[in-house]
Amino acid sequence: MSAAEFLDTNNGRRIAYHSTAGDGPWLVFLGGLKSDMEGTKAIHLEAWARARGQAFLRFDYSGHGQSSGRFEEGCIGDWAQDTSAAIGALTNGKVVLVGSSMGGWQSLLFARDNPDRVQGLVTIAAAPDFTEDGYWASFTESQKAMLARDGQIELPSDYMEPYVVTHRMIEDGRTKLVLRDPLDLPFPVRMLQGTADTAVSTERATKLLEHASSPDMRLTLVKDADHRFSDGPCLGMIEEAVIEVMGA
Repeated sequence: MSAAEFLDTNNGRRIAYHSTAGDGPWLVFLGGLKSDMEGTKAIHLEAWARARGQAFLRFDYSGHGQSSGRFEEGCIGDWAQDTSAAIGALTNGKVVLVGSSMGGWQSLLFARDNPDRVQGLVTIAAAPDFTEDGYWASFTESQKAMLARDGQIELPSDYMEPYVVTHRMIEDGRTKLVLRDPLDLPFPVRMLQGTADTAVSTERATKLLEHASSPDMRLTLVKDADHRFSDGPCLGMIEEAVIEVMGA
């Protein structure tokens, strides 16, 4: 496998990425919280795009994978800046975004602010507004006091080591919420969600479906699929969704 390349952003961060030249639209994979660009879905989509002769980009947010910074220093807004910088510098023309979990939130932020760049959107267990509706809403008064006192707390995860949630992440997340105000997505959208997902609920997926406006937006619930959504049938569904939103 080739070595990662690096993009130095205007925010002083160094973003690791892999890009594959090809025909447009660019397929851009946006990973989840504490994930990196070497995950199953990212690598699979890269190989699939290469076989199709389609341009593809995957990258690590700052504090993730091979990019600069520490995870605990980052927040939703920082990773949105990384996303905009990577797409702006490394792609051209229309893009098809594939956002997984927190990457689903990132894809919605980019699409909301740059609708002219987006040809289509595919989300996988999208987790918009999770810092407020997931973390903060579930915190006990003791946890909130600890967050205020120490600046961070640790939360267990079913999928990896505990998450460190910082006061900055919560406060910044409140400035990036997408489910409070109108969310216009003027392009095809496909949402994929497993019913056995313990990190993102089907109710969250339904809320996004009901909240956003789009000329062609569909939610597919997959019985017994978990948050990883990366077995063979699930990967095939992602491919199908990409083809649908491209109109190909």
